[in-house]
Amino acid sequence: MSDPIGPLKQLVTFPFSGRTAKNRFLKSAMSERLATFSTFDPAGRGRPTEELVRLYETWAKGDIGIIVTGNIQIKKDHLEATGRNAIIDRDLPSDYLEDWTEVARAAKSEGSLIIGQLNHPGRQVSINIQPYPEAPSDVEQPSTGGILYGRPTPLTIDGIKDIVQRFAYVASVLHRAGFDGIQLHVAHGYLLSQFLARSTNMRQDEYGGSLINRARILLEIIEAVKQTVQDPFFIISVKLNSQDFTHEGINAEESITIAKLLEDAGVDFIEVSGGTYAQTVCSPEDKPYGVETREGYFIQFAELLRPHLKFSRIVVTGGFRTAQGMADAVSRGVADMIGLARPLTAEPLLVRDILRGEKKKVKDDKFPESPFLRFVASATQIAEIGNGQDITNFDNAFNVARFIAMMQKEIPAAISEALF
Repeated sequence: MSDPIGPLKQLVTFPFSGRTAKNRFLKSAMSERLATFSTFDPAGRGRPTEELVRLYETWAKGDIGIIVTGNIQIKKDHLEATGRNAIIDRDLPSDYLEDWTEVARAAKSEGSLIIGQLNHPGRQVSINIQPYPEAPSDVEQPSTGGILYGRPTPLTIDGIKDIVQRFAYVASVLHRAGFDGIQLHVAHGYLLSQFLARSTNMRQDEYGGSLINRARILLEIIEAVKQTVQDPFFIISVKLNSQDFTHEGINAEESITIAKLLEDAGVDFIEVSGGTYAQTVCSPEDKPYGVETREGYFIQFAELLRPHLKFSRIVVTGGFRTAQGMADAVSRGVADMIGLARPLTAEPLLVRDILRGEKKKVKDDKFPESPFLRFVASATQIAEIGNGQDITNFDNAFNVARFIAMMQKEIPAAISEALF
């Protein structure tokens, strides 16, 4: 009798680095908010803590093939949310190499590959953090969830070149720390995604206009990482929106074209996602495609993308609820790996238990349909894991009611922490 979850146990080898993951699971990036933070002194920001190390030690015990960190910020005063983001900035007094080495050791302790996700928020930074954001063009981010944003200053050519080198610098620090690769965050409305979208890129120079021009900064970063790291075994990956679901945002056809450019640039895997901070696919009711018989929010896009890629692997993240649904996506060749995020905050050892045949589905919760509540609940569980505490079980109605009551008292502060 064949093993129904056998496809999930298979190794996966990446085409350009030649590295191999021990199974078909990837822990997708989530902001941990477990680094140091100082409101008034940027020099006191971004250093990994014992809590962050403990978090990755815990996920390592879950037998995950690839672990992707939360988005590491490349500039100390341009942050995706208020408080405790991990930061690697060449302008800080230290690159915290020893601390990042500890994070890598923890994440790799059971054989997982560790990938650092790199990010710059662009215009999508709270006015409380950065009243003068930088972006492709001066298109202001609409206020969302009570968060206000400043009108961005368009990046100069020199500013773009500086951004490119900052991404490469962070990659070099992580490489020296023992990381197996990096992931560029090109989704959810952040800076690199802003360059790709016509709605946020009004430039008339070589970084605007045609799709190849709008993708230029992304391709330059990939080349700069290669030139800086100088290691052919270092994984380069990208998290890419399948589409933005906004007016004049990236559409599926453009996303496929970008994916082909990424393959030509030597990107090992592309993790498909979708939406922006103003419009995010977060629940089954918000599926971008009418696929009711299969799991995974972005499975149909992966089916469209698959014939266009010969080498780069495809990771599909979001919406998987059962081991069988995950195995089916891999066995049909639609996804090379299954990405999990919030299920791994509720159950850090979920992958191990699925591979052992001890679990057949992810843990449910008793929340009403509220993506915001689920984001904050997941952040709470991350903090609990990092602090060595018991993980709150949100499949318990009493725990959910208590959590919602607490949130009603703390909504203004919580909203500012609810960015994805």
